[in-house]
Amino acid sequence: MNHLSLFSGIGGIDLAGEWADMKTVAFCEREPFPQKVLKKHWPEVPIYDDVKTLTKARLEADGVIGNGRTIDIISGGYPCQPFSHAGQRKGQDDDRHLWPEYFRLVKEINPRWVVGENVAGHISMGLDDVLTDLESAKYSARAIVILAAAVGARHRRERVFIVAHTYGERELQQKRIIEELWGRIGNSGEIMAHTSSKLPSEPGRAWERREKPSDGGMPGRNGYDPDYWEIEPGLGRMANGIPDRVDRLKSLGNAVVPQQIYPIMAAIKEIDDALGQ
Repeated sequence: MNHLSLFSGIGGIDLAGEWADMKTVAFCEREPFPQKVLKKHWPEVPIYDDVKTLTKARLEADGVIGNGRTIDIISGGYPCQPFSHAGQRKGQDDDRHLWPEYFRLVKEINPRWVVGENVAGHISMGLDDVLTDLESAKYSARAIVILAAAVGARHRRERVFIVAHTYGERELQQKRIIEELWGRIGNSGEIMAHTSSKLPSEPGRAWERREKPSDGGMPGRNGYDPDYWEIEPGLGRMANGIPDRVDRLKSLGNAVVPQQIYPIMAAIKEIDDALGQ
């Protein structure tokens, strides 16, 4: 599966995609330090620095897509400040609100899959609009919350993940397979799932909360590694006193924990393979 990464950061989603045998064909990330990390780990993959100027036509002109090459999945942790308490929760009034640019690219490229990531505060501000946008573009969309602690991390880090799929001619078969495999994501730990674009009017009414024990850590570069959380070498964690420490800490703070999203990326890849796409 060919993967376009938006708001890439230091590549947490992309590392999880790599574990799931996806191929990232382009990044979009504006910050210099994360760009350095991406170039180190994916030196052959082009990096675009502004989502507002990235278009399907530009990707075609650069040879990223076209001549039989397609984008099968778009992912991105679009900026969380509009929905976070620290960012004063201005929502769509925040000039950092970049979901519309993400959605524009989804409509231009029309990938089979769309994956988004944001802070848990997105549930009560903005999530309904995102899911409604995706459904208006003929995607079946849902959102879940997975805790980093549920997949073995030493911190809670509650994040909402949006997953959307566009149905083809075999819609009933696709729905059956997707529903079957979607249930496997619940094994990654404590999750909250919502299957409609309309959020519940009464707290908890349409949400299902399940707590299940983790089956172990997500795969590292050399398989399953229970100590992977210590240093996270794939993301370039570093010791105190090294240059760029502030940039590194900021990047880690903004990063998507790859183990947290790996169950989603792996399920998507398995579904896609099962459908023969």
